[in-house]
Amino acid sequence: MKGRTVILGALLAGLVPAAASAQSTDTTAVLAVVQRLFDAMRARDTSTIRAAFHPDARLIGAVRGRDGTPAVRVTTLDDFVRGIGSATRFLDERLYETEVRIDGGLATVWARYDFYADSTLSHCGVDAVQLARADTAWLIIHIADTRRREGCGPH
Repeated sequence: MKGRTVILGALLAGLVPAAASAQSTDTTAVLAVVQRLFDAMRARDTSTIRAAFHPDARLIGAVRGRDGTPAVRVTTLDDFVRGIGSATRFLDERLYETEVRIDGGLATVWARYDFYADSTLSHCGVDAVQLARADTAWLIIHIADTRRREGCGPH
């Protein structure tokens, strides 16, 4: 019985590095999709933006109305792409304090951000980006974000 325990333990120990390596590869791939999205936004590259998303993706803003009451703003992928493509200012969303969680074919990227229009800090908040693995690629299926103007600063 003791021999079986040692063998089982050795087998399991061998799986941990393989699982960690797969997790690391997925983490890198997930972050690459999110980085590609924000790089494409800066370049106003609507084809690359659209390619980062699943066609049925949704974008949700947890915002505050002018009177300060919480509100939810839903944007379609088409409206988002159209807005980026027609922007007259240089849009630069900078992420920091990024956290990635993955379980099977579902990943979440949680990150704080500062958003600049041209060189002016416009607002900041948190992005919660959900991705799903479709075939061999990760695609964004949902982005939710918060937006505020206070407590922002360069990071």
